[in-house]
Amino acid sequence: MNLFIKVACTAATAFGLATTALAQGPAIPKVIKIVVPFSPGGSNDLFARALGQRLATALNTTVVVDNKPGAGGAIGAVAVSQAEADGSTLLLTSVSFVTNAAIQEKPAYDPVKSFAPVALLNRGPMLLIVGKDTPYTTTAQVVQAMRNNKNTNYGSAGVGSIGQMATELLNAMSQANATHIPYKGISNAVTDMMGGNLQMMITTAASVTGPLKANQVRPVAVTSIKRSRFMPELPTISEVVPGFDVESWWGVYAPPKTPGPLVDKLNAEIRKIADSAAMRELFERESTEPGTLDARQFAAYVADESAKWRKLAAARGIKSE
Repeated sequence: MNLFIKVACTAATAFGLATTALAQGPAIPKVIKIVVPFSPGGSNDLFARALGQRLATALNTTVVVDNKPGAGGAIGAVAVSQAEADGSTLLLTSVSFVTNAAIQEKPAYDPVKSFAPVALLNRGPMLLIVGKDTPYTTTAQVVQAMRNNKNTNYGSAGVGSIGQMATELLNAMSQANATHIPYKGISNAVTDMMGGNLQMMITTAASVTGPLKANQVRPVAVTSIKRSRFMPELPTISEVVPGFDVESWWGVYAPPKTPGPLVDKLNAEIRKIADSAAMRELFERESTEPGTLDARQFAAYVADESAKWRKLAAARGIKSE
C-alpha cells in the first residue's frame, strides 16, 4: 500500500469514528443525581422519582433522587449550581425557585445565571378560593372586597411563596391591598380558612382537593390566562382583571456551562417522558399539563418569570424574613 493510500485510509477511519461519535450524541453519565431541594413526600419529590425511574430506562443509566431541603430550597439549588457541568447532577424544583430568589436582597443563586435550564416539566393554573362562610362567589366581589375592606386578609404557605406572589400581583393589578398572613405550609392556611379565620387565598388545586370535595372552601376562579380543562366551569381572574396570568410550574436545571448538546438531549428525553400516559396521569393530580418547550424556550421562560417576580417584589416591598 503506497503512502497516499495509507493516509487516505487513516483519514477515512478517523472520519468514520468521528461521524459515529457524532451520531451517538453527547455522553450520558453512568449515574445521574436529581436533587430535590425539599423534604420527601411533596410534589417536587413525587415528580422527581417518577421522572428518574423513566429517565434511567430511556438513557440506559442509573438515576437517584437526592433530597436536600433547607432555606426555602436554596441549599439544594446552590449545591447543583456548584456541581460538575457534565449532566451527572440535575435540579428538579417548582416555581418557588424563582419567587424565593426574587424576595432576597442577596440571593444565594441567580435563577438565570447560576444554572443551565433544561426542561419545563409541567405547568398549570392555580385557584382563587374563599372561605365557605364568606359572601363572595365571583372574582369581581373578591376584588371589590380587597379594595374597600381593610380587614380583608389572605393566607399563603409563607413569604415568597407562589401563593403570596400571585395574590400580591392581584393586589397590584386591581389597586387593592388585602393583608397577607403567612403560614408555615399551605395546610395550616387551609385549616384556618375552613375555621373562618381566612377570607381568601390563591393556591394549587392539589393542596385543597379534600376541602373542595367536602365544600369546606369555595373555588372562585383559575389564575391562568385561559380557562382550564381540569376546571372548565371556573372563569379566569383575567376576565375581571385583564392580563392577570399566573401558573404553578416545575422544571429541571443543570449546572451552568453544561454543554448545549447534552442539555438538548436531556430536554428531548424529558419532554418525551412528560408526554407519556403515566406522567400525564400524575400531572393531572396537580391540574397541570406536560411542558412542551425546548431548552432555549425554557431558558427564556425562566428569565421572564424571574424578572416578573423581582419587579413585583420590589414594587410591593416583599422581602425575606
